[in-house]
Amino acid sequence: MSGIYARRIAVLAASAALAATTGLLTAPSAQAAMPTPVSAATARTYLSELTVKAEGSSTGYSRDKFPHWITQSGACNTREVVLKRDGTNVTQDSSCAAVSGSWYSEYDGATWTAASDVDIDHMVPLAEAWRSGASAWTTAQRQSYANDLTRPQLIAVTDNVNQAKGDQDPATWLPSRTTYKCTYVRAWVHVKHYYSLSIDSAEKSALQSVLNGC
Repeated sequence: MSGIYARRIAVLAASAALAATTGLLTAPSAQAAMPTPVSAATARTYLSELTVKAEGSSTGYSRDKFPHWITQSGACNTREVVLKRDGTNVTQDSSCAAVSGSWYSEYDGATWTAASDVDIDHMVPLAEAWRSGASAWTTAQRQSYANDLTRPQLIAVTDNVNQAKGDQDPATWLPSRTTYKCTYVRAWVHVKHYYSLSIDSAEKSALQSVLNGC
């Protein structure tokens, strides 16, 4: 049996290698959704492991310090990859711009048929990350964070809802759709835990409150 298992592992490794060489666009496009965050139980464990301290300063922060919407594959940048991934029947032109399709915004339950009505939200906003530890990162680390397609960090949502959220944490902003709040806080904790970002006490209380009901 060991030979069979060895061959299976070899096949899986070969498949992973092939996926890696065909570009980051492939997997997200097939997924058609933000990567699934950890379970509520795991999120509660992760939350207990996060460092709790007063939020840092915004001094020195700039979105330019988080180079985002970098090229992912061919002519497609991160925004276009997420639009394709999160949309339905999305058609892109030769420059990878979404020219048709529809997008359902998990935050507010709205559906849009123009990509211009959709923003790509950073689940844990860039400024929030800066105040929670990212100010000490290298530019390369911040670029990876701002374009992370592997963690539940990027999601297509209604543009004005994203703008209303701004850089707020869950102590002051949660999605209006009650049924999405559990997913939202699970994703928030998942991202903060993966990147070893801190949380403040009000943020922790808000996260605990939602997670306790999940």
